[in-house]
Amino acid sequence: MKFRTFKYPFALILVSFGFLQIADAQTPVAERPKLSQEVSVLRKQGPRGLQVFLKSHANTLNTASSGAVLPSAALRVALDELCQQRDCYASGLYWYTDIEQAKAAARTSGKPILSLRLLGRLDQDLSCANSRFFRVALYPNVEISKLLQDRFILHWQSVRPVPKVTIDFGDGRKLERTITGNSIHYILDASGRPIDAIPGLYSPKAFLRQLQQAELAVKNYSKLTPSDRESYLRKYHSDRLNSIQAQWVADLSRLGIQSPPKLVEIPSNPSQAPTAEIASSLAVSKMRVETPMLTALQSDAERNQNALAEITDEKVWNQIAQLYAADIKLDQNSISLIRAKKSQSANTQEDNLPIIVKKFEATMALDTVRNEYMLHSQIHQWFMQGKQTRSVEALNEQVYAQLFLTPSSDPWLGLFPSDSYSAIDNDGIR
Repeated sequence: MKFRTFKYPFALILVSFGFLQIADAQTPVAERPKLSQEVSVLRKQGPRGLQVFLKSHANTLNTASSGAVLPSAALRVALDELCQQRDCYASGLYWYTDIEQAKAAARTSGKPILSLRLLGRLDQDLSCANSRFFRVALYPNVEISKLLQDRFILHWQSVRPVPKVTIDFGDGRKLERTITGNSIHYILDASGRPIDAIPGLYSPKAFLRQLQQAELAVKNYSKLTPSDRESYLRKYHSDRLNSIQAQWVADLSRLGIQSPPKLVEIPSNPSQAPTAEIASSLAVSKMRVETPMLTALQSDAERNQNALAEITDEKVWNQIAQLYAADIKLDQNSISLIRAKKSQSANTQEDNLPIIVKKFEATMALDTVRNEYMLHSQIHQWFMQGKQTRSVEALNEQVYAQLFLTPSSDPWLGLFPSDSYSAIDNDGIR
């Protein structure tokens, strides 16, 4: 068994998924309360507490001998609790879950806040699909992790629980997945005022650029007098929108495209909640995972009447995405984490990891250009108009309702159309 060592202030170890399961089961019970108590104390110390924990356990975390396997499994669980992020052993990132504590840390450090909003919890395996992809493609990335550790205060908040589906095959096997839901990163100043937002999944290089641009905007914004800040913010977003539009024209010109791709339209009837299929289609990587589940949940009549929403002009979008092929490559840390989490199915006789990585990179590229050209452009316009952008809560409500098409007014997230019939008592509501 080989271990992969990550180059963080204190190197962390990735072990294979199957091996971790065995190690977790064999972890000495007496060790867990001690680690839990240590985590409870250090969690209150913020990112500094995480570094203390890593330093005190450095020998165990960095040793690739057989004697280190059992403790490292226990440490993996402890790190998730300390960081409040699943797979923290791969990213080394500390996350606040209280926005007031995050703002206090931002005021003390002079750093901006990166506030993630998601369905479910970042410290649990079954959070919404996009947040899971962040944990694999973005947070473990060496460049991104270093930037986030050094120059941002990290915070996450759950918008609502994530819908989960379990398929029981009746022979002891069960398949667990989540459906619908999207995630967004907000860049806030120390007072919690939104400066910019990064909607959905971006490729690693594109995400880095977004962070760097937003960080600079926060610094410039903070230097201004209160009376000048709003005009600066409007100009910043106007410039960013102009840049996006110019890049859009350049991309189409490079490809010789005369008719640009259509954008997914928001339903014209605001009283009618969007279906889960339409909401899912907004995020390509997430849609690839959720489509089989959403299709299986429909009746035959529903499948015939309501074909699953497809990406309009997908061929053209893919051509545009390929222009940014250099941005989408996952680094070795992310690939190792994918391998660690990959199912060790008996039906898979050969290593299909390269195929999985290639397909994921392709859908991530498609997500990146669509999120930037469609969703981020709309967010820039909202800032220019001063439309519900002063408060992150108001802005987030608007994002989930109008961009992600999962409004808080619909408790069923588009999974329970009012005009559908299931022939189940109480329509299956329990």
